Amino acid sequence: MKKVVKFGGSSLASAEQFKKVGDIIRADEGRRYVVPSAPGKRNSADTKVTDMLYDCYRTAVAGRDFKKKLQNIKARYQEIIDGLNLSLDLSPEFEKIAENFAAAAGEDYAASRGEYLNGIVMANYLGYTYIDSAEVICFDENGNFLADKTDKVLSERLKGLDNAVIPGFYGAKPDGSVKTFSRGGSDITGSIVAKAVHADIYENWTDVSGFLVTDPRIVKDPEVISTITYRELRELSYMGATVLHEDSIFPLRQEGIPIHVLNTNAPQDPGTMIVENTCSKPKFTITGIAGKKGFASITVEKSMMNTEIGFGRKMLGVFEDNNLSFEHMPSGIDTMTVFVHQNEFAEKEQQIIAGLHRAVQPDSIELESDLALIAVVGRGMRRTRGTAGRIFSALAHAHVNVKMIDQGSSELNIIIGVENRDFETAIKAIYDIFVVAQI
Repeated sequence: MKKVVKFGGSSLASAEQFKKVGDIIRADEGRRYVVPSAPGKRNSADTKVTDMLYDCYRTAVAGRDFKKKLQNIKARYQEIIDGLNLSLDLSPEFEKIAENFAAAAGEDYAASRGEYLNGIVMANYLGYTYIDSAEVICFDENGNFLADKTDKVLSERLKGLDNAVIPGFYGAKPDGSVKTFSRGGSDITGSIVAKAVHADIYENWTDVSGFLVTDPRIVKDPEVISTITYRELRELSYMGATVLHEDSIFPLRQEGIPIHVLNTNAPQDPGTMIVENTCSKPKFTITGIAGKKGFASITVEKSMMNTEIGFGRKMLGVFEDNNLSFEHMPSGIDTMTVFVHQNEFAEKEQQIIAGLHRAVQPDSIELESDLALIAVVGRGMRRTRGTAGRIFSALAHAHVNVKMIDQGSSELNIIIGVENRDFETAIKAIYDIFVVAQI
């Protein structure tokens, strides 16, 4: 069994956390390739090392003395090194960082040093080979990630290596300048490494015991999802569920490599398996519930619009002309509604209304704001009769007025529109009917 393991910032925030990680890695000889993040917060009042680096670099670029701030960052790493009883001196690295900060090497360089240094500490602690991601993660001169070239370079570099540490979050352009991934950087690096070595499993260790059915800030102690497919994950991630960034999934999906999301602080918990497909039946009819607030709807009414060829194209063309994407578009015989992000629409509201009048000559245009969209996702829904009916029943019982319902043809998800003020109530009601009551 060949595994790539990625550890998030909270998993590596202190020497104590490092020891937990070391125990996890040594407990399974298949955990051969390690992708570390930069040290995260040790407590709620603490600061992430990446944020400290940004602050230090901006101080340097402003021409002010940044040495004390850099010394504080060095102290964070020294605390970890001392706690692990390592004979490792990062002074030469910090001297080099100080020179590059003074020379304005760029914010990407500054931000990447957290992972770079933590990778050195991790490799020293484990006795693994250290590989600087700038040497194996490739971007073009415009900062676009080069997936095929990276796969080739990384595969060649890791060939024959039993163990290695490859820091997350960054790579380099052809001129050697550091480039970071915009979001979910360490997750993306982990998936790239897993693809390059043809891993059997990619383990993503974080501070939660897998994907939760819904947001724990809304529902107390929600159930953990044991198995979820890539498609279900994509639907939930798009609607706001956050454990893995969706860009980190594609390299693994191409190879059919399953992702195992686990908790560094509770390694005995089963976690969540993310797979291409599965015959295993979900525990509940639904897999997960996620949603977002802050939408507006634009409803265009026109008699006989269904007979007017190109009506939908003309209507959506107005939004395209105003550089505005839409979320959902439910329709009736004489009505068509477009849901958009309210903050984006507000800036161009009158231009869009005028554009719709010119493009389709509507009988009326109705606007509604302060709406929320909730996605109910689950591969089990297609085999279960009355899912939509149960959702409506639960929402009616909770006195929630449904503004819109839209079901994809795959029967994998149902999107419900409600008022912002009913958002939390609606999610609790849906969770209760499908998970608590299990009917």
